[in-house]
Amino acid sequence: MTYPTYVDECNKIMDVLDSYNRGCAQADSSIFKPFFHEQATIFGYGPDNLVGGPISFLYESVDNLESSGNTRAVVGRIDIVGTIANARIDTNDLGGRFYTDFINLVKQGEDWIIVSKVFHSHPVD
Repeated sequence: MTYPTYVDECNKIMDVLDSYNRGCAQADSSIFKPFFHEQATIFGYGPDNLVGGPISFLYESVDNLESSGNTRAVVGRIDIVGTIANARIDTNDLGGRFYTDFINLVKQGEDWIIVSKVFHSHPVD
């Protein structure tokens, strides 16, 4: 019997997060939508107030962006405990804004899916 290692699981999660980052950069939620649970949620602070609700809010927001070609993102860390994980992503110049996201994932079978996203939109001068 073989057991998955942290490296194997981390690589699977990175594939999910890379799809998320690519979809955001290209302003195309269809790239990452398959990696979100249908009941996933999003909450966070935009420029002025708390926003969020069903994950469709994210899809609509991303699809309404214009891809600038300047978007850059980095996965700052991934924490994995058994069948749950959390990742931090910092993104520069997504629609002219800068974000920090915390992405929560669960393992479903052999796959990792995103169940929630919380974010902070950094002030832009």
